[in-house]
Amino acid sequence: MSDTDGLAAWLRLTLPAGIGGETQRKLLAAFGLPEAVFAAGREAVRSVIGKKADLLFDFSDFAAVDRNLAWAQQPGQRILALGDADYPPALLEIPDPPSLLFVRGQAELLRQPGLAIVGSRNATPQGLRDAAAFAQHLATQGCCIISGLALGIDAAAHRGALAANGATVAVTGTGPDRLYPARNRELALAIAERGVIVSEFPLGTPAQAANFPRRNRIIAGLSRGVLVVEAALESGSLITARLAGEQGREVFAIPGSIHSPVARGCHQLIRQGAKLVETAADILEELGQTALRTPVPPTPVHAEHPLLTALGHAPCSLDELVARSNMAADSVLAELLMLELSGEIAALPGNRYQKLN
Repeated sequence: MSDTDGLAAWLRLTLPAGIGGETQRKLLAAFGLPEAVFAAGREAVRSVIGKKADLLFDFSDFAAVDRNLAWAQQPGQRILALGDADYPPALLEIPDPPSLLFVRGQAELLRQPGLAIVGSRNATPQGLRDAAAFAQHLATQGCCIISGLALGIDAAAHRGALAANGATVAVTGTGPDRLYPARNRELALAIAERGVIVSEFPLGTPAQAANFPRRNRIIAGLSRGVLVVEAALESGSLITARLAGEQGREVFAIPGSIHSPVARGCHQLIRQGAKLVETAADILEELGQTALRTPVPPTPVHAEHPLLTALGHAPCSLDELVARSNMAADSVLAELLMLELSGEIAALPGNRYQKLN
């Protein structure tokens, strides 16, 4: 049987509605690879999963199987099955590893341990700066930055890693053909080119609320630790942190103002035993070498950077820079951090910036 036939059998196992991960694992444990599941026949499968066997054997959307197979044959795109040699070993440690992973970009990054950075979609400017700063510094030390491509802290973390020319993994809650949210489309394309985007959801899967908590277990599972930068008490980031703790990963949190709603989730985590961190060095000390690959040199900053042009020669506020550059606020913050670390600009009180050269 060809590799394509084998992958087609995996898709036939996972695409039918009602055949979830637990049912899939029961069948794999009972029969072996998906080809053997289908070869066993309806009655044998019914003896393992009951009436759900009919969902499996009555599935007829073979066009969907073909679409997913065609996607995986495009350059830079793969579907990794649970039994593949290239399947991320860290995910084999979690209770419910996804049967399939739809991968776009450098699949080898999924096998490298790293740190997840997550937090509020409605982050404060300081939170965005912290996420980008931690990600950038950790990336220069060889740490792969893992997050969920959401607005706010997630996007700032990805951009910080990219600014350092480092590795970053985006775990999405949609099908691999859908870039969500739309505001992060350019960021997603950059990650696909220089890092990797991964999802357990097949082509065409829209952004549904139930998908994102499931996505979070993969973020936690791929990491050696999770850093929560800002989170309200009802934040999905706390789900990621809880899953990380259950999976034996380290949990870190940055404290904030007692008056800030997006600090309360971090404070709750710290009370529950998460490690309070103030610098990236705190995380590196805790994780040691387990989260690192070869450190990367920082990307040089050139004088023609568009934000330097937008700054002009007088101090400028963040809001003015966003308006002048026509960039999203989190993008501007990540780029400003890179310029600040390179000595091109200085941060002034009141979210204002001054060009130094």
